[in-house]
Parts: sequence; structure tokens; C-alpha cells
Amino acid sequence: MALSGEQWSIGYGGREAVIVGVGGGLRSFTVDGQSYVDGYAEDEIAPGWAGHILAPWPGRLADGRYTFDGRTYQLPLNEPDTRTAMHGLVGWLRWRAVEVESSSVSLECELPAQPGYPFPLVLRTRWSVGPWGLRAAHYVSNVGEAPCPFGLGVHPYIRLPHGDLPRWSLAIGAKTALTTDERRLPKGHSDADFTEARPIGDTVLDTTFTDFQRDGAGVAAVRLTDGDGWGVDVWMDESFGWAQVYTGDTLEVARRRRSIAIEPLSCPPNALKTGEGLVNLPPGGLWSGNWGIKPHRRK
Repeated sequence: MALSGEQWSIGYGGREAVIVGVGGGLRSFTVDGQSYVDGYAEDEIAPGWAGHILAPWPGRLADGRYTFDGRTYQLPLNEPDTRTAMHGLVGWLRWRAVEVESSSVSLECELPAQPGYPFPLVLRTRWSVGPWGLRAAHYVSNVGEAPCPFGLGVHPYIRLPHGDLPRWSLAIGAKTALTTDERRLPKGHSDADFTEARPIGDTVLDTTFTDFQRDGAGVAAVRLTDGDGWGVDVWMDESFGWAQVYTGDTLEVARRRRSIAIEPLSCPPNALKTGEGLVNLPPGGLWSGNWGIKPHRRK
């Protein structure tokens, strides 16, 4: 079997996506042959968590330690340089298909109770493509007998068919950014940059944004455009109150600053410790959230 696991190709009217079994995430997304995510090969370990689902917490957790409901838990540290536990427990598990159609696939992952996170969950994601682009609908059930702390994020790397990252314009539409310490953990808030579209240039971003402008349906969007009318929106519903934007400066040289990660998050990094945005999911409870990628081109 390929290193990225089983593959499912879904399509609709020139829009094609490949979803993978390892991490349950997005390996590629094209429209009329033009790529809008920076993907990876079938027999390759996803670089930089590309396309993976991040749960039951996204981002970094300081020292891998948190307290919930009066008890303290310790998780393994998978980013030793920052002494953090990063991006949850399902990103490298195998997900199985529970429903497959020509334009959609639903994958499911059963996360067992374990040391550091003794809360069993069932996660399901429905990936679909249509005239609106690509959509991901996430559902997470607490199948245990106790409440559990929970958060979810997704890690797509977005690119445009033409030009390169310094010349692309970015509009985040958020009022607030989180400042970070030397371990890249949140330490405070500041006014956000890129509230209006402007070229990325040499700006380095590995930043969490919040307080988004939303439309009447509660949808926020981060927009990336080039000078020739090509663009893409990463949109997210109100279940995602934060987004991480990362210009890939610490990736391997071949992938560095050739795309930009725009990561919908239900809570900010370190939420298991701080409680900010964290979901307290009761026994039998269900959390859901939706986001997507919508390419567009100015006529």
C-alpha cells in the first residue's frame, strides 16, 4: 500500500480531488487541470502535515500537558525543539471509507481512549466537489462516558496556478492576530495585518487570526489572488473561529514559500491548556463544522 494509504478520486465538471486514507486528508485539488493545493505524491509521507486533519487539538500544546475536569494529563512531545505536542492524534491514523460516490467520499476514524487523552471519539469527514469547488464537512462524536475537551483543524497548503508566493495578494479579513513567544505559542493579541488585500512579498507568517468578518450566513473567507485575475477563497463556517496562516518558511527547501497554508481552526493553538475556544463535548455529543476551497477567476 502507498505511504499515504488508500486513495479516493472524486470529481465534478472539471474539478478533481484526491483524498487519502492516512490522515483522512486532501492530497490534491485541481480545476480544469490547474492545481489549487500544494499536494504530494501517492507514495510519499505528507510533508508539513499537508492536507491532514488535526484533532483532537490543532497547533501546539505547551509541554504536552493540560488539565481537564480536575485531572492533569500528559501527551507525547512530537515537536521536541519547542517542547510541544502538536496537531493531535489522528493525523497519521488510517481512515476508512464509509460512503463513496463519484463526487464525494466520507471517511471515518475511530480514536480510542489512550494515555494522555482517555476520551474515545469517532470522527467522520465528507469530502465533496461541485460547482462551488471543494467542501469538507466534519462530524465528531464523543462515544465515551465522560465529557471531553476537543478542537479540530485542517492543514491545506494553497497555491495559485500562476505566479509565485511573493507576488500573490492575501486578504485575511480578520481583526485580531495572536502574538507568539519563542516556542511559537500564543502569548497575546495584536491588530491583524492583511485585513485588506496586499502582496505577500517577503512577509513571514506563521500566525493565528481571529475576529473574522462574516457574511449573513456566518461564513468567513481568506482570499489569495494574483495579478492576472486568478484567485481562491478558503471559506469556513462559524464552527471555525480561527485560522492559521503559514508561509512555509520552515519547510524543506524544495517546498519553502511555494504555497501558503490556510488552516481553519475551531480553537487556537494551546487551547487544551488555556481553554480558549475549546469545545467541552458531552457524552453522546456531536460537533460539526464546514469549510471549503473556492477557486475563482475574474472575467
